[in-house]
Amino acid sequence: MIEFIPLFMFAAVCVVLMLGYPVAFTLAGVALLFALGGDAAGIFDFSITLALPNRLYGIMTNQTLLAVPLFILMGVILEKSKIAENLLNAMSKLFGRFPGGLGISVVLVGMLLAASTGIVGATVVTMGLMALPTMIKRKYDPALATGVICATGTLGQIIPPSIALVLLGDVLSNAYQQAQLSQGVFSTKTVSVGDLFVGSLIPGLLLVIFYACYVIGKALFQPNTAPAYEPDPDDLSVSIFNTVIRGLLPPILLIFAVLGSILTGNATPTEAAAVGAIGATLLAIFQRQLNANKLMEIVTATTKVTSMVFAILIGASIFSLVFRGYGGDELIQSLFSAMPGGVVSATLLVMVVIFLLGFILDFIEITFVVVPIVAPVLLAMGLDPIWLGVMIAINLQTSFLTPPFGFALFYLRGVAPASIPTSTIYRGVIPFIAIQILMMIILSIWPALATWLPSIVY
Repeated sequence: MIEFIPLFMFAAVCVVLMLGYPVAFTLAGVALLFALGGDAAGIFDFSITLALPNRLYGIMTNQTLLAVPLFILMGVILEKSKIAENLLNAMSKLFGRFPGGLGISVVLVGMLLAASTGIVGATVVTMGLMALPTMIKRKYDPALATGVICATGTLGQIIPPSIALVLLGDVLSNAYQQAQLSQGVFSTKTVSVGDLFVGSLIPGLLLVIFYACYVIGKALFQPNTAPAYEPDPDDLSVSIFNTVIRGLLPPILLIFAVLGSILTGNATPTEAAAVGAIGATLLAIFQRQLNANKLMEIVTATTKVTSMVFAILIGASIFSLVFRGYGGDELIQSLFSAMPGGVVSATLLVMVVIFLLGFILDFIEITFVVVPIVAPVLLAMGLDPIWLGVMIAINLQTSFLTPPFGFALFYLRGVAPASIPTSTIYRGVIPFIAIQILMMIILSIWPALATWLPSIVY
């Protein structure tokens, strides 16, 4: 029974979280209670916790994690300014007069916002406030409209620069080194955040294409669900070229500056994050959207999100230390090794568990709690770390869409009009969930979709 204490720890965390306690304090509190109880019972060596200061110092001096507040700052600036609104207006003028054109515009704008903000909640709320009233006004099927917005909002999980990929990259780097050391490899290879960024590009763009194809299919076979619209005379009087240049060019240049600097090897993800934060600030100043009050609002929001991320990371470090002190990593390895089907069944089990946990935990908790436990074992069994990272990101993206607990559904429900029932939102996301699952199947059959581009770029 003692050997299963790590599993009891994990179950206790899930129970306490469902009671509504904060994640960071839950992780640390449950771990310390189990450590103190185990020390009192003589089954846990409490001196293991002396390693905690070194762990926290490692977090504070981790250069990769500097990208987190910078990318958050970039996303908050773009969210608070009118850059996203101008982007949607420009896309609408380009595509809106075609059947399904407004839906395609939402997909493309969602992709660009995902590449700009990297924050799921920000993208879903922003698109819900801007695009949903317009789509309903133009006679779009509410299920299709809400489904498109929810699905494109979650692209922030997979399209770089994504906060999820930054955190996953750091965790997988440590897990990959652990896996190699466990196999007796002392000249360890590394996997970086840049590797994950590049590896997620093709799967992310394929998802965008699949979403757009679904909208086009709906417009062709059910024209009443995604009708074209006649532009207002006022729209015709304004130069479309001028509108598109003003709306499209600035965010696209910002994205190319961030991703291009990484892909060309001229900047690390942390340096590129600084480029993105400065670029977003300059865009907001240039468009006269930044004043003292808004700057205070942006800085406050960035500080809150950043503090939440690092508080969870500290709590997760305490949890993983006690978990390993009880032999949790050996327990997981023995359970996976004993499973019939080997690495395939072990990977499938992990993906199902992560998918289910996505209903009750945010991607940050899953990345810091679950991934460090299972990733070293899976990587030691021969999985590619880049492929595993991309699969986890898409899996979390799928769970965020799935009724009744998907986070994206809650975000949209909070800003959608009362005239749209929750059941309509649930019905709208089902085709996009199928597309997500199809993408994971395709990635399982052709892992090179995630691993080929990093091998070329780096």
